[in-house]
Amino acid sequence: MEKITGDSPEAKSLDITQQNIEQLKEIFPDVFSENKIDFEALKAVLGAEVDDSEERYNFTWNGKNKARQIAQTPSTGTLRPSKEESINWDTTENLFIEGDNLEVLKLLQKSYHRKVKMIFIDPPYNTGNEFVYDDDFSDGIKSYLKLTNQVDSDGNSFSTNRDESGRYHSKWLDLMYPRLKLARNLLSNDGAIFIAIDDNEVVNLRKLCDEIFGENNFLANIIWQHSVQPKGYSGIFSVHHNHILCYQKSEDFELCSLERTDEDNKNYSNPDDDPRGYWRKGDVRNALYRPNLKYPVITPSGKEISPPENGWRWSKETLKSKIDSGEIYFNEDETKFTRKIYLDSLDGRTPETIWFGKDVGTTREASKEIKDAFNGEAPFDTPKPMRLISRLAELVGITQDDICLDFFAGSGSTACSLALNQQAKTISIQLPEVIDTNKPHGKIAQKLNLITVADVAKERLRRTFSDLDIGFKVFKLDETNIRPWDADFDNLESVLRQATESIKSDRSNEDVLYEILLKYGIELTVPVETEVINGKQVFVVGAGALIVCLDDGITSEIVEGIAKLKDELDPETTQVVFKDAGFADSNVKTNAIQILKQAGIDDVKSI
Repeated sequence: MEKITGDSPEAKSLDITQQNIEQLKEIFPDVFSENKIDFEALKAVLGAEVDDSEERYNFTWNGKNKARQIAQTPSTGTLRPSKEESINWDTTENLFIEGDNLEVLKLLQKSYHRKVKMIFIDPPYNTGNEFVYDDDFSDGIKSYLKLTNQVDSDGNSFSTNRDESGRYHSKWLDLMYPRLKLARNLLSNDGAIFIAIDDNEVVNLRKLCDEIFGENNFLANIIWQHSVQPKGYSGIFSVHHNHILCYQKSEDFELCSLERTDEDNKNYSNPDDDPRGYWRKGDVRNALYRPNLKYPVITPSGKEISPPENGWRWSKETLKSKIDSGEIYFNEDETKFTRKIYLDSLDGRTPETIWFGKDVGTTREASKEIKDAFNGEAPFDTPKPMRLISRLAELVGITQDDICLDFFAGSGSTACSLALNQQAKTISIQLPEVIDTNKPHGKIAQKLNLITVADVAKERLRRTFSDLDIGFKVFKLDETNIRPWDADFDNLESVLRQATESIKSDRSNEDVLYEILLKYGIELTVPVETEVINGKQVFVVGAGALIVCLDDGITSEIVEGIAKLKDELDPETTQVVFKDAGFADSNVKTNAIQILKQAGIDDVKSI
């Protein structure tokens, strides 16, 4: 029976560096020497594609190498279930995860790799205010646990990003780079990411995304009119827009058309009683210069119409078929002709890059939405309107089977929007950032006993989802449930005694179960049934694909009961996990392997 240790793949989140090395080894096995990469050999294989000149186009900043390292460092943390804060735990497919999104994104790498159809984030805008996020390359979990206290022992804020820091843009890029790098891994090949941003960092964000997602995967920079009321400051522009940068994961993504409205159709009519119905006039000229499409057109009475400067839109054959069908009609004296664009031929409306507040909502509308959820008061000050998020989901073609991720969840606008429209399964990630009670929204949050932004989001989801009879599972980022080996030679007897117990004493079986799911790459919403065999708790995951028993006093009879479960459920393959110290004695542990092997279960591990 193999024991899962701190060095086992199951004990960590996905090791992205090792994954990249394995992929490189598969493509270029000849560039490895004694299991190390020979860069000279790699450069020779790549030939002219390698640019090692000192002067070349690239995007860099102070701290980029560290940010890259942070993205590639596995997390040793876990996500602990919080059933008491959840709704419809056993049936819901929505997740709310409280914790630093950098560590959480690492932990989701195995279970949700290439499974997320749409990502929408509204990250902190770089306004020169304090950053709550403070990434630590050496130990992200300890950094997070310290961070959530908000101040150090001297009462100082952990991280600021004021102009005087000298790294105004660099620190913001340090924040975004590793998170976007990890987020890309979660996107499905037919998925897309949308990032809301203002003018301060839109240029740098565009360069960053070009590097991470690829310039060729840029879709659009949508200009969103977030407000309509002019701001009363003289001498400066009144800013009424934000940007939403859109990137596809790959060419497998298909941009969907928008649903047509009465406003879109107002220019269509049928003045000549055309049997095909409503139509509008369309251009017959080519927008680009096409010399092969420059030819004279002969009218029904034999007149000749010269081609426009760029040529016609169609070849001679196509234009003739359109004339014959009546789609092209000539004016009375046959000096020109016009195209009919029929309403019944249009499949929705082509999305545009300017979105007006009347169509997708404004920040004022978003504030009203959160007030509606909290009986007329807003405990959060920068929500996004739900119509905006629904529009993005429409572009992606989100369905109820798809997953949508928001890892800067804020007040939960993304999850609420998609829930109200029953558009997708959602994963929301939010840092438990303490709300400033000196601000108006902070005073309201305090009155509602909501201490952090995560508290606001959970309460908003609770109120919204309860009315819709759907739910969400709450998980919280924490240190691993597995006790590490601590070579404390001054207290060796105590350490050796603890070493027989691999699981920390303050952790439940369900805490450990969900850590196992994460490390095995199983989604956190997978159905979990609980069986009782001879008084012991046995978790049956995914109709028997994984069976976990973490109780003490495991006997051969209990192992035989687990083997029978496999026969009853009949999954193609079954993995079984025990607690290493849970067997009644060493003989039971040895026999367990043989009993399970006879039942066709070869993958047996202990923690």
